[in-house]
Amino acid sequence: MGFGARFDVAVDGAVLAGQRWKSSAPRVVFLHSGVTDQRSWYAVIDRLQSAVDAVTYDRRGYGATPPGSTGFRHLDDLDAVAGSLGDEPVVLVGNSMGGGLALDYAITAPERVAAMLLIAPAISGAPEFESLDPATLVLGDRIERAYQDADKELLVRLETWLWLDGPGAPEGRVSGAPRRLAQEMNRRVLSHNAAEGAGASGIAAWDRLGEIQTPTLVVAGEYDVPLMIDRSRTLGERLGDGAFRTLPGTAHLPSLDQPDVVADLVSEVVSQAG
Repeated sequence: MGFGARFDVAVDGAVLAGQRWKSSAPRVVFLHSGVTDQRSWYAVIDRLQSAVDAVTYDRRGYGATPPGSTGFRHLDDLDAVAGSLGDEPVVLVGNSMGGGLALDYAITAPERVAAMLLIAPAISGAPEFESLDPATLVLGDRIERAYQDADKELLVRLETWLWLDGPGAPEGRVSGAPRRLAQEMNRRVLSHNAAEGAGASGIAAWDRLGEIQTPTLVVAGEYDVPLMIDRSRTLGERLGDGAFRTLPGTAHLPSLDQPDVVADLVSEVVSQAG
């Protein structure tokens, strides 16, 4: 399929850069993680072959969308994107921070969300992780030192290991084009140098999960941070209409190394949307 049509949304002094693969099929908005941008979904959408009306966009401070100079919420930006598509509810597919954004939106605008696929999502208001596994602790300490030393190339290398390979997997488990793309996207995120916490929703979804009745499939890769897998499982259990599944052979960014699997999951969730 290749690239979609350019899809830009102007909102509160910013222009969100996006792509759309327009069709008469159900509408799906894809929300990227905090170490990638909208390009992380292109291989998945390519495999869907017009089975969905697919929309991607770069949040502020990611990809082709600069951070901006005014206060904002990613939640309001998502609402602007969804509103620009019409009144029909959308299916949300979110990875990591993108999954957290989807959860917040399902709380604030449930009538706009038909179903969700959440891949190892963040959850606003959730308690900090405690007692991390040894592999994650060691890699996390190295990442923190690289950050303090402003060694961006080392930071990209280590974050790719953590999120693409998985903390307990050997570095380079995923190679070739997916790895190069992961590193390129992360470099772009770091180059924007957006303020930590910028665009936060101000919603504590962790305490409001019972309000979410949207049909939701939560998944996590078997090589992801173990506590991330556990939290994803808990999320699937606490949602009113949720389910959880572990994805074998992948970590935190399965759209990059297992796009076929993710495309099948998207089709499954779309078929179940009310």
